[in-house]
Amino acid sequence: MTDFVALLEQHARCQPEKLALRTAQRDWSYHALADGGRRAASVLQAHGIGAGDRVALLCFNTAGFMLALLGAWRLGATVVPINHKLQGPEVQYILAHARVKLCVVDGALASIAAHNAQSCGWLSTDTAIDGMPDFDAECAAATAMQGDVVLDGQSVAEILYTSGTTGKPKGCLLSHSAVLQTAMSAAASTSLTRTDRTLIAMPIWHSSPLNNWSLGTLLMGGSLVFLREYSPQAFVQTLSDERITFTFGAPIAYLAPLAVVGDLSVYDFSAIRLWAYGGGPLGAEMVRKLAQSYRNDRFIQVYGMTETGPLGSVLYPEEAQSKAGSIGRIGTPGVVIEVRNTEGARCAAGEVGEIYLRSPGIMLGYLDDPQATAKAFDAQGWYASGDLARIDEEGYLFIVDRLKDMIVTGGENVYSKEVEDAIAGHPAVQDVAVVGRAHPEWGETVVAMLVLKPQQNLSDEELKAYLSPKLARYKIPRVFEWRDQLPRTVTGKLLKHVLRAS
Repeated sequence: MTDFVALLEQHARCQPEKLALRTAQRDWSYHALADGGRRAASVLQAHGIGAGDRVALLCFNTAGFMLALLGAWRLGATVVPINHKLQGPEVQYILAHARVKLCVVDGALASIAAHNAQSCGWLSTDTAIDGMPDFDAECAAATAMQGDVVLDGQSVAEILYTSGTTGKPKGCLLSHSAVLQTAMSAAASTSLTRTDRTLIAMPIWHSSPLNNWSLGTLLMGGSLVFLREYSPQAFVQTLSDERITFTFGAPIAYLAPLAVVGDLSVYDFSAIRLWAYGGGPLGAEMVRKLAQSYRNDRFIQVYGMTETGPLGSVLYPEEAQSKAGSIGRIGTPGVVIEVRNTEGARCAAGEVGEIYLRSPGIMLGYLDDPQATAKAFDAQGWYASGDLARIDEEGYLFIVDRLKDMIVTGGENVYSKEVEDAIAGHPAVQDVAVVGRAHPEWGETVVAMLVLKPQQNLSDEELKAYLSPKLARYKIPRVFEWRDQLPRTVTGKLLKHVLRAS
């Protein structure tokens, strides 16, 4: 098969001086980036890395991440991107579980490296760490590895770890073929071309900024601009200064500048042709607010998950307001989506079922977890997402809950997200989680755990009265628990297994 390393080399031959990557430190042409990947391969090989070894990347959005990735792939090694917001023991688990041989770490994360010093070999990037080999300096001094490389399409390119909302994170095995297909599908769904300038402001260790948008842009021969770490001010300033044409972010990435920066009219967003967002839908009013604030209504919603590349579905800009809250009705190019009921049949309009996906970008399975892998796929190779969605009369999908979070009380299904959304609408509520708790008569009872905004007060009865016209009686929580904070992952996902156990 054709692999990503070979395609990058082709760009380096055909458009050697074209900008491939811009960071705060320097610009990298396609020739320089390909040469840097060859130099990185020599450095990694000198540190004992070969085919089949695992190289962890614990970095911010820097050139070191991309060079180490390209170098590892040239050697036939597997990369393991790690969330830089994790703490020492969490990183230790991933390093051990993935059997990482070498970790390239940003110097700003020296304390995490020190905590895990005995876990594997270490190289520093971006900022030097005393006593640790300097990856950047060694790459600059290295001789570029010669020769072409042909990678096995089914060999493992990446081990991407899930956020661990149900326990320990699982390692998703993505092949070189899956990574390439993901980049191609993402590029096709957003019409990326060689003229695009893509801002990567979200952490590149996330599957979407990495596989969809970084690799998708390079695949098409476009230009990447890395923001080392997101901040609202730097985000809008870079969009304007760099004449960015495409970017991706969680909804909060677009909403935060409205509160922190304020008036955006002084920034020039006229080059933007498309804003992509994922990780949660936006309501119609919020879509209108963003369009007004950014003076551009080209917002596209993308849905997917680590296990699928991440590929899934798209809600296009022309649908954003009329179908606000939906994830779309059709898969990204190459992806087929079905919503199935508990008997395995396709759901009809108005029904709720589980989303199943099939595409070339889906993972090979979970690392060292055959039981979880078998549970994730049906006999025909469809991936069971665990997301429950309702289909409307026009075929659009609306996520209503995670399958494991659905509550069955007195024989009635209660979708926790629906209840959470209703409670979150109360002006005194800052954060909320809804879970089921075992009940001897009802099977489960609905429990809401809430965090109030500062200087706010709210009683159980006041909240029940607020919810009464919004929810059926059986959906209104029987128990309210007031908390100082709710446990979340570093990416903001609720740890409901922790809440259920509390």
